[in-house]
Amino acid sequence: MSADAALLAEVPFFQLLDDHEREMLAQHLDVVKLPAGRTVCEYGEPGDSLFLIRSGAVEVFLRDNTGERIVLEAAAAGDFFGELSLLDGGPRSASVIVTKDLEALRLDRRDLDEFLKRHPAAALDLLAATGRRLRQTAERLRHTASRNVNEEVADRRTLVQKAADGIAAFSGSIPFLGIHVVWFFSWIVCNVGLVRGFRVFDPYPYGLLTMVVSLEAIVLSVFVLLSQNRQAEKDRVRADVEYDVNLKAELEIAHLHEKVDRLQADVLSRLDRLGRPPETR
Repeated sequence: MSADAALLAEVPFFQLLDDHEREMLAQHLDVVKLPAGRTVCEYGEPGDSLFLIRSGAVEVFLRDNTGERIVLEAAAAGDFFGELSLLDGGPRSASVIVTKDLEALRLDRRDLDEFLKRHPAAALDLLAATGRRLRQTAERLRHTASRNVNEEVADRRTLVQKAADGIAAFSGSIPFLGIHVVWFFSWIVCNVGLVRGFRVFDPYPYGLLTMVVSLEAIVLSVFVLLSQNRQAEKDRVRADVEYDVNLKAELEIAHLHEKVDRLQADVLSRLDRLGRPPETR
């Protein structure tokens, strides 16, 4: 097995291919050499290729709203990057800069298409590897900024917590107030002797009523506090989601600024070339 084919065998994306298929695919690889400090690709740029690192190292990063780099990965020999653009031909999802003189193998989408035409069975292996990677990231997708706060908290409620939420919600309603008004009025009327033939069981100052109300207040306050603790947990989740949304928006704005700056620089450069005499262009 050639060195390039052996390198493909170390990449999870190509591990399901057999040795012959990796040997054939290795024939389509181009060698890329870049010095330290060079940018391999920028976020948002068109891309249709995968890079396998033979030697050297790169940093995969994004920029936050302050312009600081957030390093997503430090890739070295044997690692790879750019697989998303290889699959869908879409824009780059991150920027990559060389930190140590880089020698890498580049696989273009066009070469991959040609390889799959000659070896269509390998497409199933690549699809299987892609599906495995998607399964690994499925759990991470549940914790993005688009989370539903109510689902995140409510799904973990116990029976006691559900009962506490129901009691707390009912205790703050008009029907709850109405029931107590009718109950207190009936209790007092029955114990002041206004109802003929009814034996008074709790005369003024209504000590039994006071005890019952006190016990009700104690039990009710426990359920209300339980519900408030859950509400505080929900507020914390909501705050985390709002932070994620704000951070995502700030990153998108920063990326838009970078794109506008690059476009402005390109336009100025082209205008400068157009303004020069033909012999100096």
